Amino acid sequence: MPAEIVVFSMLVILITLIVLGVPIGMAMSGVGILFGLIFIGPQVASLFFLRIFGVFQDYVLVAVPLFVMMGIAIERAGLAEKLYDAMYIIFGKLRGGLLIATILVGTLFAAATGVIAASIVAMGLIALPTMLKYNYDKSIATGAICAGGTLGILIPPSVMIVLYGPMAGLSVARLFMGAFTPGILLSVLYIIYVITLSAIKPNLAPAMPKEKFEIYSLRDKLMLFTTSVLPVAALIIAVLGSIFFGLAAPTEAAGVGAFLAFILAAAYKKLNYNNLKEILIRTVRTTSMIYFVVVGAGFFTGTFLRLGGARIVSDFMLGIPYGTFGVILVMLGIVFIMGMFLDWIGIIMIVVPLFTPIAQALEINAIWFALMVMLVLQTSFLSPPFAYSIFFLKGVSPSEVYTSDIYKGVWPFILIQLAAILLCAAFPELITWLPDLMYN
Repeated sequence: MPAEIVVFSMLVILITLIVLGVPIGMAMSGVGILFGLIFIGPQVASLFFLRIFGVFQDYVLVAVPLFVMMGIAIERAGLAEKLYDAMYIIFGKLRGGLLIATILVGTLFAAATGVIAASIVAMGLIALPTMLKYNYDKSIATGAICAGGTLGILIPPSVMIVLYGPMAGLSVARLFMGAFTPGILLSVLYIIYVITLSAIKPNLAPAMPKEKFEIYSLRDKLMLFTTSVLPVAALIIAVLGSIFFGLAAPTEAAGVGAFLAFILAAAYKKLNYNNLKEILIRTVRTTSMIYFVVVGAGFFTGTFLRLGGARIVSDFMLGIPYGTFGVILVMLGIVFIMGMFLDWIGIIMIVVPLFTPIAQALEINAIWFALMVMLVLQTSFLSPPFAYSIFFLKGVSPSEVYTSDIYKGVWPFILIQLAAILLCAAFPELITWLPDLMYN
Protein backbone atom coordinates (compact mmCIF):
# COMPACT_ATOMS: atom_id res chain seq x y z
CA MET A 1 0.00 0.00 0.00
CA PRO A 2 1.41 3.47 -0.89
CA ALA A 3 2.85 5.35 2.07
CA GLU A 4 0.66 8.37 1.32
CA ILE A 5 -2.53 6.34 1.78
CA VAL A 6 -1.26 4.76 5.00
CA VAL A 7 -0.29 8.13 6.51
CA PHE A 8 -3.55 9.76 5.46
CA SER A 9 -5.51 6.84 6.94
CA MET A 10 -3.68 7.23 10.26
CA LEU A 11 -4.64 10.90 10.52
CA VAL A 12 -8.26 10.32 9.47
CA ILE A 13 -8.78 7.46 11.93
CA LEU A 14 -7.12 9.40 14.76
CA ILE A 15 -9.24 12.53 14.27
CA THR A 16 -12.40 10.43 13.87
CA LEU A 17 -11.77 8.59 17.15
CA ILE A 18 -11.13 11.85 19.03
CA VAL A 19 -14.26 13.52 17.61
CA LEU A 20 -16.27 10.42 18.64
CA GLY A 21 -15.16 10.96 22.23
CA VAL A 22 -12.36 8.41 22.62
CA PRO A 23 -9.76 9.74 25.14
CA ILE A 24 -6.90 11.36 23.27
CA GLY A 25 -4.15 9.28 24.83
CA MET A 26 -5.99 6.04 24.12
CA ALA A 27 -6.79 7.08 20.53
CA MET A 28 -3.21 8.05 19.72
CA SER A 29 -1.62 5.00 21.31
CA GLY A 30 -4.22 2.66 19.76
CA VAL A 31 -3.73 3.99 16.23
CA GLY A 32 0.04 3.98 16.64
CA ILE A 33 0.13 0.38 17.89
CA LEU A 34 -2.34 -0.87 15.26
CA PHE A 35 -0.55 0.65 12.25
CA GLY A 36 2.85 -0.20 13.73
CA LEU A 37 2.02 -3.88 14.05
CA ILE A 38 0.42 -4.05 10.59
CA PHE A 39 2.97 -2.11 8.53
CA ILE A 40 6.19 -2.40 10.58
CA GLY A 41 5.81 -5.68 12.47
CA PRO A 42 6.41 -6.91 16.04
CA GLN A 43 9.78 -5.13 16.16
CA VAL A 44 7.86 -1.87 16.58
CA ALA A 45 7.54 -2.78 20.27
CA SER A 46 11.17 -1.73 20.83
CA LEU A 47 10.33 1.67 19.36
CA PHE A 48 7.45 2.05 21.81
CA PHE A 49 9.63 1.11 24.80
CA LEU A 50 12.20 3.71 23.77
CA ARG A 51 9.43 6.32 23.50
CA ILE A 52 8.19 5.52 27.01
CA PHE A 53 11.73 5.68 28.40
CA GLY A 54 12.33 9.00 26.66
CA VAL A 55 9.22 10.56 28.22
CA PHE A 56 9.93 9.47 31.78
CA GLN A 57 13.63 10.35 31.73
CA ASP A 58 12.95 13.88 30.40
CA TYR A 59 13.95 16.13 33.29
CA VAL A 60 12.04 19.15 31.94
CA LEU A 61 8.72 17.30 32.14
CA VAL A 62 9.18 16.98 35.91
CA ALA A 63 8.01 20.61 35.97
CA VAL A 64 4.52 19.50 34.89
CA PRO A 65 3.35 18.02 38.23
CA LEU A 66 5.11 20.79 40.14
CA PHE A 67 3.35 23.58 38.23
CA VAL A 68 0.03 21.73 38.49
CA MET A 69 0.51 21.33 42.24
CA MET A 70 1.41 25.03 42.56
CA GLY A 71 -1.76 26.08 40.75
CA ILE A 72 -4.07 23.84 42.77
CA ALA A 73 -2.47 24.94 46.05
CA ILE A 74 -2.99 28.61 45.11
CA GLU A 75 -6.61 27.87 44.27
CA ARG A 76 -7.22 26.09 47.58
CA ALA A 77 -5.60 28.99 49.45
CA GLY A 78 -8.46 31.23 48.27
CA LEU A 79 -6.18 33.82 46.65
CA ALA A 80 -8.55 34.41 43.72
CA GLU A 81 -11.23 35.69 46.07
CA LYS A 82 -8.80 37.98 47.87
CA LEU A 83 -7.45 39.32 44.56
CA TYR A 84 -10.94 40.08 43.31
CA ASP A 85 -11.80 41.90 46.54
CA ALA A 86 -8.78 44.17 46.06
CA MET A 87 -9.57 44.90 42.41
CA TYR A 88 -13.24 45.37 43.30
CA ILE A 89 -12.33 48.31 45.55
CA ILE A 90 -9.89 49.85 43.06
CA PHE A 91 -11.96 49.66 39.85
CA GLY A 92 -15.57 49.25 40.94
CA LYS A 93 -16.40 52.96 40.70
CA LEU A 94 -15.62 53.00 36.97
CA ARG A 95 -17.97 51.99 34.17
CA GLY A 96 -16.96 48.47 33.36
CA GLY A 97 -14.82 48.46 36.50
CA LEU A 98 -15.74 44.94 37.47
CA LEU A 99 -14.84 43.74 33.96
CA ILE A 100 -11.41 45.37 34.30
CA ALA A 101 -11.01 43.77 37.72
CA THR A 102 -12.01 40.36 36.34
CA ILE A 103 -9.47 40.49 33.52
CA LEU A 104 -6.67 41.76 35.79
CA VAL A 105 -7.35 39.05 38.37
CA GLY A 106 -7.43 36.50 35.56
CA THR A 107 -4.04 37.78 34.36
CA LEU A 108 -2.45 37.62 37.81
CA PHE A 109 -4.02 34.25 38.51
CA ALA A 110 -2.73 33.02 35.13
CA ALA A 111 0.82 34.03 36.02
CA ALA A 112 0.49 32.36 39.42
CA THR A 113 -1.14 29.07 38.43
CA GLY A 114 -1.45 28.35 34.71
CA VAL A 115 -4.43 26.06 35.43
CA ILE A 116 -7.34 27.09 33.17
CA ALA A 117 -10.08 25.18 34.96
CA ALA A 118 -9.08 26.63 38.33
CA SER A 119 -9.04 30.24 37.04
CA ILE A 120 -12.40 30.07 35.27
CA VAL A 121 -14.22 28.15 38.00
CA ALA A 122 -12.89 30.48 40.69
CA MET A 123 -13.83 33.63 38.76
CA GLY A 124 -17.19 32.12 37.80
CA LEU A 125 -18.01 31.59 41.45
CA ILE A 126 -16.63 34.91 42.68
CA ALA A 127 -16.95 37.51 39.91
CA LEU A 128 -20.03 36.46 37.95
CA PRO A 129 -22.60 36.72 40.80
CA THR A 130 -21.20 40.15 41.72
CA MET A 131 -21.46 41.46 38.15
CA LEU A 132 -24.98 40.11 37.75
CA LYS A 133 -25.94 41.72 41.04
CA TYR A 134 -24.92 45.12 39.68
CA ASN A 135 -26.81 44.60 36.38
CA TYR A 136 -23.87 43.80 34.11
CA ASP A 137 -24.81 42.27 30.78
CA LYS A 138 -24.55 38.48 31.02
CA SER A 139 -22.71 38.08 27.72
CA ILE A 140 -19.97 40.61 28.35
CA ALA A 141 -19.54 39.38 31.94
CA THR A 142 -19.13 35.74 30.94
CA GLY A 143 -16.94 36.64 27.97
CA ALA A 144 -14.53 38.57 30.20
CA ILE A 145 -14.30 35.65 32.64
CA CYS A 146 -13.58 33.14 29.86
CA ALA A 147 -11.02 35.40 28.17
CA GLY A 148 -9.21 36.35 31.38
CA GLY A 149 -9.24 32.79 32.67
CA THR A 150 -7.71 31.27 29.55
CA LEU A 151 -4.62 33.50 29.73
CA GLY A 152 -3.14 30.90 32.05
CA ILE A 153 -2.35 28.57 29.16
CA LEU A 154 -0.05 31.22 27.62
CA ILE A 155 1.32 33.48 30.36
CA PRO A 156 4.19 31.67 32.07
CA PRO A 157 4.47 29.46 33.97
CA SER A 158 2.43 27.49 31.44
CA VAL A 159 2.03 23.72 31.27
CA MET A 160 1.52 24.05 27.51
CA ILE A 161 4.98 25.58 27.14
CA VAL A 162 6.53 22.89 29.36
CA LEU A 163 5.10 20.23 27.03
CA TYR A 164 5.84 22.08 23.79
CA GLY A 165 9.48 22.88 24.51
CA PRO A 166 10.91 19.34 24.79
CA MET A 167 8.84 18.09 21.84
CA ALA A 168 10.19 20.85 19.58
CA GLY A 169 13.71 20.74 21.03
CA LEU A 170 13.41 24.32 22.33
CA SER A 171 14.41 25.95 25.59
CA VAL A 172 11.44 26.14 27.96
CA ALA A 173 13.03 29.15 29.65
CA ARG A 174 13.23 31.07 26.35
CA LEU A 175 9.66 30.09 25.50
CA PHE A 176 8.55 31.39 28.90
CA MET A 177 10.18 34.73 28.21
CA GLY A 178 8.77 34.88 24.68
CA ALA A 179 5.22 34.18 25.87
CA PHE A 180 5.24 36.95 28.44
CA THR A 181 4.72 39.90 26.06
CA PRO A 182 1.94 38.30 23.92
CA GLY A 183 0.13 37.28 27.12
CA ILE A 184 0.26 40.80 28.54
CA LEU A 185 -0.69 42.19 25.11
CA LEU A 186 -3.86 40.08 25.11
CA SER A 187 -4.73 41.24 28.61
CA VAL A 188 -4.27 44.90 27.62
CA LEU A 189 -6.38 44.47 24.47
CA TYR A 190 -9.14 42.82 26.51
CA ILE A 191 -9.15 45.75 28.94
CA ILE A 192 -9.20 48.33 26.12
CA TYR A 193 -12.18 46.52 24.61
CA VAL A 194 -14.25 46.44 27.82
CA ILE A 195 -13.45 50.09 28.62
CA THR A 196 -14.47 51.16 25.11
CA LEU A 197 -17.65 49.08 25.14
CA SER A 198 -18.60 50.39 28.60
CA ALA A 199 -18.13 53.98 27.42
CA ILE A 200 -20.25 53.43 24.30
CA LYS A 201 -22.97 51.38 26.03
CA PRO A 202 -22.97 52.32 29.75
CA ASN A 203 -26.02 50.16 30.43
CA LEU A 204 -24.00 47.00 29.69
CA ALA A 205 -21.54 47.60 32.54
CA PRO A 206 -22.72 50.38 34.87
CA ALA A 207 -20.57 51.92 37.57
CA MET A 208 -21.23 50.67 41.08
CA PRO A 209 -22.92 52.92 43.67
CA LYS A 210 -20.56 55.42 45.24
CA GLU A 211 -21.74 54.69 48.78
CA LYS A 212 -20.52 51.11 48.41
CA PHE A 213 -16.91 52.31 48.67
CA GLU A 214 -17.28 54.74 51.56
CA ILE A 215 -17.15 51.88 54.06
CA TYR A 216 -13.50 51.20 53.14
CA SER A 217 -10.84 53.38 54.78
CA LEU A 218 -7.39 53.90 53.28
CA ARG A 219 -5.99 51.52 55.87
CA ASP A 220 -8.48 48.84 54.80
CA LYS A 221 -7.47 49.26 51.18
CA LEU A 222 -3.74 49.04 51.96
CA MET A 223 -4.30 45.97 54.11
CA LEU A 224 -6.32 44.26 51.39
CA PHE A 225 -3.65 45.08 48.80
CA THR A 226 -0.88 43.77 51.07
CA THR A 227 -2.64 40.50 51.84
CA SER A 228 -3.85 39.72 48.32
CA VAL A 229 -1.84 41.32 45.50
CA LEU A 230 1.63 41.26 47.06
CA PRO A 231 1.73 37.51 47.85
CA VAL A 232 0.75 36.65 44.27
CA ALA A 233 3.29 39.14 42.90
CA ALA A 234 6.00 37.62 45.11
CA LEU A 235 5.17 34.14 43.83
CA ILE A 236 5.31 35.28 40.20
CA ILE A 237 8.64 37.06 40.73
CA ALA A 238 10.09 34.04 42.51
CA VAL A 239 9.22 31.68 39.65
CA LEU A 240 9.79 33.84 36.57
CA GLY A 241 12.57 35.95 38.08
CA SER A 242 14.64 32.90 38.98
CA ILE A 243 14.36 31.70 35.36
CA PHE A 244 15.06 35.08 33.76
CA PHE A 245 18.15 35.81 35.85
CA GLY A 246 19.52 32.32 35.38
CA LEU A 247 19.19 31.32 39.04
CA ALA A 248 17.12 28.23 38.24
CA ALA A 249 15.98 26.12 35.31
CA PRO A 250 12.20 25.80 34.74
CA THR A 251 12.01 22.52 36.68
CA GLU A 252 13.75 23.95 39.75
CA ALA A 253 11.66 27.14 39.46
CA ALA A 254 8.52 24.98 39.43
CA GLY A 255 9.70 23.36 42.65
CA VAL A 256 10.23 26.78 44.22
CA GLY A 257 6.76 27.86 43.09
CA ALA A 258 5.10 24.75 44.52
CA PHE A 259 6.91 25.22 47.83
CA LEU A 260 5.91 28.88 48.08
CA ALA A 261 2.32 28.00 47.17
CA PHE A 262 2.19 25.66 50.16
CA ILE A 263 3.70 28.42 52.33
CA LEU A 264 0.94 30.82 51.20
CA ALA A 265 -1.74 28.19 51.84
CA ALA A 266 -0.35 27.69 55.34
CA ALA A 267 -0.18 31.46 55.92
CA TYR A 268 -3.87 31.78 55.05
CA LYS A 269 -4.63 28.79 57.32
CA LYS A 270 -5.85 26.68 54.39
CA LEU A 271 -3.24 23.92 54.60
CA ASN A 272 -5.40 21.47 56.50
CA TYR A 273 -5.72 17.73 55.97
CA ASN A 274 -8.67 17.93 53.56
CA ASN A 275 -7.06 20.60 51.38
CA LEU A 276 -3.71 18.78 51.35
CA LYS A 277 -5.46 15.56 50.31
CA GLU A 278 -7.37 17.43 47.58
CA ILE A 279 -4.16 19.07 46.27
CA LEU A 280 -2.28 15.78 46.07
CA ILE A 281 -5.13 13.77 44.51
CA ARG A 282 -5.88 16.40 41.85
CA THR A 283 -2.18 16.76 41.06
CA VAL A 284 -1.80 13.01 40.54
CA ARG A 285 -4.95 12.82 38.40
CA THR A 286 -4.02 15.77 36.19
CA THR A 287 -0.39 14.72 35.81
CA SER A 288 -1.36 11.12 35.01
CA MET A 289 -3.72 12.33 32.29
CA ILE A 290 -1.01 14.52 30.76
CA TYR A 291 1.63 11.78 30.84
CA PHE A 292 -0.80 9.26 29.38
CA VAL A 293 -1.41 11.59 26.45
CA VAL A 294 2.33 12.24 26.02
CA VAL A 295 3.10 8.50 25.96
CA GLY A 296 0.23 7.84 23.54
CA ALA A 297 1.50 10.63 21.32
CA GLY A 298 4.93 9.02 21.39
CA PHE A 299 3.44 5.78 20.07
CA PHE A 300 1.54 7.59 17.33
CA THR A 301 4.36 9.88 16.19
CA GLY A 302 6.91 7.04 16.34
CA THR A 303 4.85 4.94 13.93
CA PHE A 304 3.91 7.97 11.83
CA LEU A 305 7.52 9.05 11.35
CA ARG A 306 8.71 5.48 10.74
CA LEU A 307 6.15 5.14 7.92
CA GLY A 308 7.40 8.34 6.26
CA GLY A 309 4.66 10.67 7.49
CA ALA A 310 6.99 13.58 8.18
CA ARG A 311 8.40 13.50 4.65
CA ILE A 312 4.95 13.32 3.06
CA VAL A 313 3.55 16.21 5.12
CA SER A 314 6.71 18.25 4.58
CA ASP A 315 6.61 17.77 0.81
CA PHE A 316 2.96 18.80 0.75
CA MET A 317 3.50 21.91 2.86
CA LEU A 318 6.58 23.05 0.99
CA GLY A 319 4.62 22.78 -2.26
CA ILE A 320 2.05 25.34 -1.12
CA PRO A 321 2.14 28.55 -3.21
CA TYR A 322 3.09 32.02 -1.88
CA GLY A 323 6.29 30.74 -0.30
CA THR A 324 6.97 30.90 3.42
CA PHE A 325 3.99 33.14 4.10
CA GLY A 326 1.59 30.66 2.50
CA VAL A 327 3.03 27.71 4.44
CA ILE A 328 2.81 29.55 7.78
CA LEU A 329 -0.75 30.64 7.03
CA VAL A 330 -1.83 27.08 6.22
CA MET A 331 -0.16 25.61 9.32
CA LEU A 332 -1.68 28.17 11.67
CA GLY A 333 -5.05 27.79 9.93
CA ILE A 334 -4.92 24.03 10.53
CA VAL A 335 -4.17 24.62 14.22
CA PHE A 336 -7.08 27.07 14.49
CA ILE A 337 -9.55 24.65 12.91
CA MET A 338 -8.32 21.74 15.02
CA GLY A 339 -8.74 23.93 18.10
CA MET A 340 -12.47 24.11 17.47
CA PHE A 341 -12.80 20.33 17.82
CA LEU A 342 -9.81 18.89 19.70
CA ASP A 343 -8.10 19.28 23.07
CA TRP A 344 -4.97 21.46 23.07
CA ILE A 345 -2.76 18.62 24.33
CA GLY A 346 -3.81 16.40 21.43
CA ILE A 347 -3.20 19.22 18.96
CA ILE A 348 0.33 19.79 20.25
CA MET A 349 1.11 16.10 20.11
CA ILE A 350 -0.07 15.93 16.50
CA VAL A 351 1.24 19.15 14.96
CA VAL A 352 4.57 19.77 16.72
CA PRO A 353 6.39 16.72 15.27
CA LEU A 354 4.95 17.55 11.84
CA PHE A 355 5.28 21.32 11.66
CA THR A 356 8.56 21.90 13.51
CA PRO A 357 10.77 20.30 10.79
CA ILE A 358 8.91 22.31 8.15
CA ALA A 359 9.57 25.56 10.02
CA GLN A 360 13.24 24.58 10.32
CA ALA A 361 13.44 23.84 6.59
CA LEU A 362 12.05 27.31 5.86
CA GLU A 363 14.52 28.86 8.38
CA ILE A 364 11.70 30.39 10.44
CA ASN A 365 12.66 31.64 13.91
CA ALA A 366 11.85 28.62 16.09
CA ILE A 367 10.80 30.57 19.20
CA TRP A 368 8.55 32.88 17.19
CA PHE A 369 6.91 30.02 15.31
CA ALA A 370 6.31 27.97 18.47
CA LEU A 371 4.64 30.88 20.23
CA MET A 372 2.56 31.74 17.18
CA VAL A 373 1.22 28.18 17.30
CA MET A 374 0.49 28.59 21.02
CA LEU A 375 -1.19 31.95 20.40
CA VAL A 376 -3.49 30.28 17.90
CA LEU A 377 -4.11 27.47 20.40
CA GLN A 378 -5.24 30.16 22.86
CA THR A 379 -8.33 30.60 20.69
CA SER A 380 -9.26 26.92 21.12
CA PHE A 381 -10.46 27.62 24.66
CA LEU A 382 -13.01 30.14 23.38
CA SER A 383 -13.93 28.97 19.89
CA PRO A 384 -17.15 26.87 19.70
CA PRO A 385 -18.31 24.18 19.51
CA PHE A 386 -15.86 22.43 21.88
CA ALA A 387 -14.52 25.35 23.92
CA TYR A 388 -13.50 24.08 27.35
CA SER A 389 -13.71 27.48 29.04
CA ILE A 390 -17.38 27.81 28.06
CA PHE A 391 -18.28 24.48 29.64
CA PHE A 392 -16.18 25.18 32.76
CA LEU A 393 -18.01 28.47 33.28
CA LYS A 394 -21.45 27.10 32.49
CA GLY A 395 -20.95 24.43 35.14
CA VAL A 396 -20.68 27.04 37.92
CA SER A 397 -22.96 29.78 36.52
CA PRO A 398 -26.31 30.78 38.04
CA SER A 399 -29.37 29.27 36.37
CA GLU A 400 -30.27 32.52 34.59
CA VAL A 401 -27.03 32.38 32.56
CA TYR A 402 -27.49 30.27 29.44
CA THR A 403 -24.85 28.66 27.25
CA SER A 404 -25.97 30.95 24.42
CA ASP A 405 -25.09 33.97 26.58
CA ILE A 406 -21.53 32.67 26.99
CA TYR A 407 -21.21 31.85 23.27
CA LYS A 408 -22.31 35.39 22.45
CA GLY A 409 -19.87 36.88 24.93
CA VAL A 410 -16.71 35.09 23.77
CA TRP A 411 -16.84 36.04 20.08
CA PRO A 412 -15.46 39.59 20.51
CA PHE A 413 -12.57 38.17 22.52
CA ILE A 414 -11.83 35.61 19.79
CA LEU A 415 -11.55 38.51 17.34
CA ILE A 416 -9.19 40.26 19.77
CA GLN A 417 -7.07 37.11 19.93
CA LEU A 418 -6.87 37.04 16.13
CA ALA A 419 -5.85 40.71 16.17
CA ALA A 420 -3.05 39.89 18.64
CA ILE A 421 -1.90 37.05 16.35
CA LEU A 422 -1.74 39.49 13.42
CA LEU A 423 0.25 41.98 15.51
CA CYS A 424 2.77 39.32 16.53
CA ALA A 425 3.01 38.19 12.90
CA ALA A 426 3.61 41.75 11.68
CA PHE A 427 6.02 42.58 14.52
CA PRO A 428 7.92 39.38 15.47
CA GLU A 429 9.96 41.40 17.97
CA LEU A 430 6.96 41.35 20.30
CA ILE A 431 7.81 37.70 20.85
CA THR A 432 11.56 37.53 20.30
CA TRP A 433 12.90 40.59 22.14
CA LEU A 434 12.78 39.18 25.66
CA PRO A 435 14.24 35.74 24.83
CA ASP A 436 17.03 37.47 22.86
CA LEU A 437 17.68 39.80 25.79
CA MET A 438 17.82 36.86 28.19
CA TYR A 439 20.10 34.87 25.89
CA ASN A 440 22.50 37.75 25.34
